[in-house]
Amino acid sequence: MTPRVPYERLRDFAADVFAELGVPEGRARLAAEALVYGDLAGMRSHGLANLTRLYLPQFQDKRMVADAEPEILTDRGAAVLVDAHQALGLWQATEAMDLAAERAAQYGIGMVSVRGATHFGCAGHHTARVAERGMVGVLASNCGQQRIARPPGGRVAMLGTNPLSVAAPAGPELPPYVLDMSTTAVPTGKIREAARAGREIPEGWMVDAEGSPVTDPHALDRGEGFPLWLGGRPETGAYKGYGLALLVEVLAALVPGAGLGPSPDAYEGTGGPSGRDDDIGVVALVVAPGALRPADAFLSDAGALFGALTGCPPLRPDAPVGYPGSREAALRAEALGQGVPVAPELLAELRDVAAELRLTAPEGEQA
Repeated sequence: MTPRVPYERLRDFAADVFAELGVPEGRARLAAEALVYGDLAGMRSHGLANLTRLYLPQFQDKRMVADAEPEILTDRGAAVLVDAHQALGLWQATEAMDLAAERAAQYGIGMVSVRGATHFGCAGHHTARVAERGMVGVLASNCGQQRIARPPGGRVAMLGTNPLSVAAPAGPELPPYVLDMSTTAVPTGKIREAARAGREIPEGWMVDAEGSPVTDPHALDRGEGFPLWLGGRPETGAYKGYGLALLVEVLAALVPGAGLGPSPDAYEGTGGPSGRDDDIGVVALVVAPGALRPADAFLSDAGALFGALTGCPPLRPDAPVGYPGSREAALRAEALGQGVPVAPELLAELRDVAAELRLTAPEGEQA
């Protein structure tokens, strides 16, 4: 059985790692909470597995700056432009959402546009914090100049997975609505998770250069597999996922002046993946309904909306109707009570990190 580790132990270990790398203590803790949220809520492709795969290598390559101080370039009250200066996105995205929420409380809406950003983990972690304050949050990012997905009908990779999240209160009795999605059929982290586990991926996640289905997850990092958009192929709705990816590219990167994925540079070479996820663009948008109408009325209406969904008669009695965020809330509650499931292979990776940084590694117990 998969070992379980108390959440606090994992969070504190991750915070110690970031602090050891030079991230200020308070921000190291924010970053740790964002990272471990992936494991806590069942999205392990964006959790602690990324510590050694993504964050530590980018610190080593100086693509993330531990003590970076984001700079406000333009402040128009309800709209702010920030240069993150390559700060660790795990905490910087939270601070951007918090600033947007502060402005929303004053103006009814707040938007923080960010350039020079880095990977921020699970977008839903950051937006859920805003929902817990009775507000509606939107967070989206492009993938900087990284290109792994092709436009429908194109031979060349031009865009990243361009994730986005929307979160809102679901009333006083239900967990918040938290949509957290890539605009491709699945995020690349899910494909790499299958590769690490030695599993094939189902048809509908990736295709090869000629458009044939790919089930080998290793094809992604070999440059031989292209993620499909939400909707799959053009005839089944791929233009919707592609269109959403461009929406994110415009709002998150074009507006603040961050690195753009689509570029003629991509035409050179094989047409496979190119560029790096540097100079990521982020948009943090918050709406404060309580600044526009009575907050109690909004929360009551939210409870009615999501309560109607959960009360919908299910096809199967053992599978009640939910909504984005309800499953994650249940997994989070279970993990907080029983410990977070952590694969033995990942625990071994964390022990190696602990040994290198002279920290105490978290240890799991059989559930």
